[in-house]
Amino acid sequence: MEQRISAVMGRFMTDVYLPKINLTDIIEVLILAYLIYHIMIWIKNTKAWMLLKGIVVLAVFVLVAFVFQMHTILYLAKNSVTVLAIVAIVVFQPELRRALEKLGERKFLTFIVPFETKRERVRFSEDTMESIIDASYNMGRVKTGALIVVEQAIHLTEYESTGIHMDCMVSMQVLMNIFEHNTPLHDGAIIIRGDRIVSATCYLPLSDNMGLSKELGTRHRAAVGMSEVSDALVIVVSEETGAVSVAQGGKLDRKVTRDELRAKLTHIQDKKVEANKFTALWKGRQKNEKKADE
Repeated sequence: MEQRISAVMGRFMTDVYLPKINLTDIIEVLILAYLIYHIMIWIKNTKAWMLLKGIVVLAVFVLVAFVFQMHTILYLAKNSVTVLAIVAIVVFQPELRRALEKLGERKFLTFIVPFETKRERVRFSEDTMESIIDASYNMGRVKTGALIVVEQAIHLTEYESTGIHMDCMVSMQVLMNIFEHNTPLHDGAIIIRGDRIVSATCYLPLSDNMGLSKELGTRHRAAVGMSEVSDALVIVVSEETGAVSVAQGGKLDRKVTRDELRAKLTHIQDKKVEANKFTALWKGRQKNEKKADE
């Protein structure tokens, strides 16, 4: 009995195929899983989700045509694949552009390339941050509408050129004066780069996200649209309610508090001290070598 069981187990083990797994295979699977996950998230958060459902419907029709040998439909499907691919690229150009910009953002490159150096600087000063916060809530108190774009890594030159060029330091008084009713610069958005206001009355792209509340007006849709095509943080002050909202990454946080706004601005302030542990170790080694030579 034992011999029979061992013989069956031996035959089973010989029939089972156990592939040889190398370290490169594990790394490859992890990379593919990471890419597929982010592609699925991208599809879910953009118009590509509707495109995917349309492709599924077309695939079902083509499958039915193949089963019943509908030659005309199969011929049209075969010869329209290239055209449909080009149409998809044209229609989804903003989403594809944003996806490529994401790949080029500094945080992603720093994760991939650990030797990339980080600059010892901040994107804007504490005074600028407090001026933005004070102006936003002061304007909200008197229900003055405002749209403030705080630039990050992606330069907003093409949107800056749609407005009136400025070059002045950010201050609470200047911000409130720009958005005061019936002033020449109150309509549109301002773009802040570092500690300076670079442009006012700028036109921003409107979001076509159907998930946004119908209560939101053009100002809020412009804020979300700007955050969809760039990494900017956009602050909106509602003219109807006086509430302060923040748009970033295609998402809108409504009615944020002063502390929440400060936390979001602090997060993008881009404080960077040392490059990374590899660079720090190398600099430390060089410093020790100099001391030893002395």
